[in-house]
Amino acid sequence: MTVWLDFEKPVLELEQKIQDLREHASERGLEAEDELAELTRKADQMRRDIYANLTRYQRVQIARHPKRPYALDYIQTCFDDFTELKGDRHFGDDPAIIAGLATLEGRPVMVIGQQKGRDTRENLMRRFGMPNPEGYRKALRLMQLADRFRVPVVTLVDTPGAYPGLGAEERGQAEAIAVNLREMGTFGVPIVTVVTGEGGSGGALAIAVADVVLMFENSIYSVISPEGCASILWRDGKQGAKAAEALRLAAPDLEALGIVDGVLPEPMGGAHRDHAAAAATLKAALIENLDRLSGVSPAQLLEQRQSKYRRIGVFSDPGA
Repeated sequence: MTVWLDFEKPVLELEQKIQDLREHASERGLEAEDELAELTRKADQMRRDIYANLTRYQRVQIARHPKRPYALDYIQTCFDDFTELKGDRHFGDDPAIIAGLATLEGRPVMVIGQQKGRDTRENLMRRFGMPNPEGYRKALRLMQLADRFRVPVVTLVDTPGAYPGLGAEERGQAEAIAVNLREMGTFGVPIVTVVTGEGGSGGALAIAVADVVLMFENSIYSVISPEGCASILWRDGKQGAKAAEALRLAAPDLEALGIVDGVLPEPMGGAHRDHAAAAATLKAALIENLDRLSGVSPAQLLEQRQSKYRRIGVFSDPGA
């Protein structure tokens, strides 16, 4: 079933008109090719106009689209020989994070992704892509393994944030995230991160301290959700659109701020409209960046990665 967003309704209405005309012409044996071609051209132009002028909150809606490709979709399409590895060796496994060894055009890689569910049952199992501490500790364990055997790391970010449950807090959610941030700054292998959907707060950053950080053009990356921000600032979560503008959480904003290194184009209408095209774009970007990083020494990688994060942000010294 196709899921349409509110701002896409004009296109939906026109496409429904096209379908009705096609069926009517077929039933009556009428020639309507010219009319159908003109309406199709008009629908395509309308879609291009809509997607060329998206607001930040409309991008939030696309990033959350239930038909958008998830980590497993990309893993199955972009990589070969994927072998899932489970467990943090302390508490258990976390299905909100999918991780394992794979090959990318013959190159061994450790791929780690946050995974949402496609239906209610799977979303409950995966907690809507919100990891527990054991998920982050699993990711860390496998990144350490990759570092030991000189295997590049690829991470796919798509989470509203770390899971805020009581059990997660009892098992050290904040500490697990903090350790990942610290340790990812020390690995001597290339790390490439791609934000494929939602990049929410420390829950996203915990697998995103990388040499190269990329975003799909309709993904988002922010310290808090627009609704959460609106609830704090204006006591009204319904003002999410206003908060999204203030947060500057869209891919072009973050590229301009130097927080991400590049923006990957999506198929017209969003990645959910064409999974194969989105996967091809992702694969090409991963190959290009891993090729570029493959000749960099571990010492250079560490220096460049640490310098990259030190440059983010603006500060002033009142005593200067």
